[in-house]
Amino acid sequence: MAYKSRVSDAVVRRLPMYYRHLGELEKEDIVRISSQELGERMNLTASQIRQDINCFGGFGQQGYGYHVSNLKERIGEILGLNHQYHVVIVGAGNIGRAVANYEGFAKEGFNIQAMFDVSPALVGIDVHGILVQSMDKLDDWLKTHEVDIAVLAVPSIYAQDTADKLVEGGVRAIWNFAPVDLMLPEGVAVNNVHLSDSLHILSYRMNEKALFEAIDAGKQS
Repeated sequence: MAYKSRVSDAVVRRLPMYYRHLGELEKEDIVRISSQELGERMNLTASQIRQDINCFGGFGQQGYGYHVSNLKERIGEILGLNHQYHVVIVGAGNIGRAVANYEGFAKEGFNIQAMFDVSPALVGIDVHGILVQSMDKLDDWLKTHEVDIAVLAVPSIYAQDTADKLVEGGVRAIWNFAPVDLMLPEGVAVNNVHLSDSLHILSYRMNEKALFEAIDAGKQS
């Protein structure tokens, strides 16, 4: 039987937001915060805050609210940020290099071990201290190295085959930047990042008011 998560995707998507906002509060030397105050900061209702956090147990105290540092630490544990992860990047183009160059990942336990690409122009270059290797070496490399997460930054036509190869090599999670939804076996986590989707949503928000004004005007005519 396939495993079904006890927590909705919507709640899981909000967890990094909680972690980030609590980190900002910590930097501001704020020791405690109520669900109402946290909700106002995150544009959520106090009820939503409590419901989300109660999915993982009660961390607040009535009349006191939440201890900022303790809640941040607990959410970090829920997100698995108290572990170290071995990461490999497949695709050394613009997106792959941007991920490799971001120093914040290592600070949160995501340690990039290697990069691979098929392009002769990219194989052999140094990206933030990591030498880009040929894709021909990926299979053998996976046999001798532990990999938890793969960053997939390849053209869509190669994404599924590459993902299959990574899974066969023992990879348990894929952060997919290819503009295609991957089909993966049960037990392999995937997060599909479609960059154009974010721009489409932003474009919608820019035009939302005019859209519904036109719809309402059409109903009245």
